[in-house]
Amino acid sequence: MDIGFIGLGVMGASMAANLQKAGHSLKVHDLRREAADSHMAAGALWADSPREAASGCEVVFTSLPGPPEVEAIALGSGGILEGMEPDTAYFDLSTNSRGTVQKIHRAFAKQGVHMFDAPVSGGPRGAASGKLALWIGGDPTVLERYKPVLGDIGDQVRYVGPVGQATVAKLVHNCAGYAFNVALAETFSMGVKAGVDPLVLFEAVRQGVLGRRRSFDGLVDQFLPNSYEPAAFALRLAHKDVSLAVALGEETGVPMRLCTLALEEMTEAMERGWGHLDSRCAMLIQLERAGVEIAVDKERIAQSLAADSSTVAEPGK
Repeated sequence: MDIGFIGLGVMGASMAANLQKAGHSLKVHDLRREAADSHMAAGALWADSPREAASGCEVVFTSLPGPPEVEAIALGSGGILEGMEPDTAYFDLSTNSRGTVQKIHRAFAKQGVHMFDAPVSGGPRGAASGKLALWIGGDPTVLERYKPVLGDIGDQVRYVGPVGQATVAKLVHNCAGYAFNVALAETFSMGVKAGVDPLVLFEAVRQGVLGRRRSFDGLVDQFLPNSYEPAAFALRLAHKDVSLAVALGEETGVPMRLCTLALEEMTEAMERGWGHLDSRCAMLIQLERAGVEIAVDKERIAQSLAADSSTVAEPGK
């Protein structure tokens, strides 16, 4: 395809290079012309503006820092929309805001241009190797014609829903990951201060169920199907474990802010008489606050897991 690619930073440069390796013709643009040197050496054309990068292209990609940059380049003077023809497509690979991608989608739709939010996950190594997940929001029928070129960027292309929903999925993924990082810092600092060698501690916990299981697979057995009994690991036992960990933090002088919050949630669940239910039943309290009900049919979950080549560890503590 004839492709316009805007944003040749750490992620964008590798994704654009992979499109070239796959045989596509590129026009590229970046705030720094030197960022395009390797792409031009491989045959890409330089565009002096986003409009020029989009002109004459079947599809345009952007990989940019955030919502202000994407909106300016997509809708601003000399921007992408000014250069695109009807029935072409624009995929924003950035981590954006839902409101911004929906605004851009509305503006592009008025001119007959298909806009997709298409955030990626896999980091710089994944961008370089092509081992990236792409979450896509937009028209699923139009998406089919662009799946081959998306497959030249990443190896996992998944349609999420209408424009904006792929962005929601990316924000859930990233925010959960960084919250988990804070929890790890908290618990590891407690373990090290209690006298365990950091590497030994890492090697030990890596062999537990959390270490062996993919991060989000813990949602499969109880949370998604709304099934908390019989318990894989009872709340009363998990409450005891977290109480002991928080107490050890106090004993060693380590602040345990997130773990204390987790203990408070579990204590509230215990006070509701849920001690015999699976430990994950404490998650129901947050669903109540959010006004959300989740109860996915177990057959749908089984089909989803069967379609994935990786395995799910057995539930447990």
